[in-house]
Amino acid sequence: MFRLTTWIAALLLGAMALTRPALANDQQELVDRAKITVDSLRNDDNLKSPINSLLARAKGVLVFPNLFKAGFILGGEGGSGVLLLKGNDGSWSSPAFFGMGSGSIGLQIGAQSSEVMFIIMTDGGLRKILNNSMKLGVDAGVAVGPVGAGVEASTTVNLRQDIYAYSKASGLYGGGAFEGSVLTPREEWNRAYYGGNPTTRSITVDRQFDNASANALKAALASAQ
Repeated sequence: MFRLTTWIAALLLGAMALTRPALANDQQELVDRAKITVDSLRNDDNLKSPINSLLARAKGVLVFPNLFKAGFILGGEGGSGVLLLKGNDGSWSSPAFFGMGSGSIGLQIGAQSSEVMFIIMTDGGLRKILNNSMKLGVDAGVAVGPVGAGVEASTTVNLRQDIYAYSKASGLYGGGAFEGSVLTPREEWNRAYYGGNPTTRSITVDRQFDNASANALKAALASAQ
């Protein structure tokens, strides 16, 4: 079963990569939608307090503006997103592009489209993401973040997961959450957006590449600090 679910996830990621060549406007659309997702989640009355608290101490974020999953017995999930890391000075890096895919077996039916933000809290979780491919819940712990207008920094400071997930969803789906999902860099999207031969690390850690069109997204994250 493990091999089959991994195969389904790989198939979903492969399908996203082979649909058509990467175009620069595709990346800018994703970056712009990621900014809208950050604003949407941070302005939600039940989410803004814990999200802002976690972002103040976060190592980085992964933002997926449209994570789609659907299934009937065999389930699948996939989408494209961006990774931004926070430097020691509190500034946010330019975005690097990622794909996410998963597969599952069991009683499930329906479809769902979600705006999702993964807040990376530990160096260990960050290292796994930078290792080119990782599986949530296996290579790094992931949990649904705390919610509620009364959640303060003093509450969330004691949380110990590598990554916390926050999302808004439309549609109806009965199935699992994010565990087992595979994250893979979309290097061809990085090249289309920045030119040259950028990698996830050279964009987010070394900050050798920049695109001014991502400034609004960085500002949306910086305003949470």
